[in-house]
Parts: sequence; C-alpha cells; structure tokens
Amino acid sequence: MKQINTYLTFDGNCREAMSFYEKCLGGQLFLMPFSQAPCDLPPEAADAKDRIMHACLSNGKAMLMASDTMPGMPFQAGNNFSINIACESQEEAERLFAALGENGKVIMPLQKTFWAARFGMLTDRFGINWMFNLEEPAKA
Repeated sequence: MKQINTYLTFDGNCREAMSFYEKCLGGQLFLMPFSQAPCDLPPEAADAKDRIMHACLSNGKAMLMASDTMPGMPFQAGNNFSINIACESQEEAERLFAALGENGKVIMPLQKTFWAARFGMLTDRFGINWMFNLEEPAKA
C-alpha cells in the first residue's frame, strides 16, 4: 500500500469545512466542484454544481480528503467518513477489496474511472466504509 487516508463526507458544506481545516492545519487545498467534472454526471448532479466532488488538503506527507454528498443522498453525521487505501497494483486493489468486503456490502465495484485505473467502495461487516484507489500509471 502506498498510503491510507481518512475521507470525510459533508452535506453541502465541504468547501467551508475544508477551507477551515486549511486555515487551522496549513497546507495546500485542492477543490473540484461537480461543475468541473470532466465526464457526464447523472441528472441529479445538476443540483450539485456548487457542491464539491473531491477535495484534498495536503501538508507534507499528511493528507485529508473529502467531498459533498449528491443532493438527496442520505447523510448522517458521525457516519460520514471512509478510509481510503491508495493501492500500488491492480492485484493489490482486488485482493484488499475482496478481503475487506467479505460479508460486507459493495457500494461501487472496482472499476476504471476518469481519475483512476481502479476505484471501488464498500462497507465492511463492521460498518466501516472503505475506498480503494489505484492511480493511472504516470505517462512518460
């Protein structure tokens, strides 16, 4: 594994929260609103154009990631986080996804996305949310 990070989920106030964390913790903040997604989004995303699709606050090796929910998606404070694993290979991503998903619930199967070679989400049998991300290989 390259890294394990906490991924927070907000209900429309991700920009405000991550800007606050940047002020408190320092570092550099990256924000991508749904309106800047480089792909077609589902119709419900039309109401989400100002919400944040992905945010990353980095300071040295420390990284905090976050996003807003889509309008209408359930949100529950206290259960609004995931553990993100940055995988080193497709084999590792598949192995960890299968192992942590045993007797759990797949939210999004491992698949290619516009930001990753493989990405998937699941909730394990203990109710913990996990995300698995394998970056695209660097282009020479």
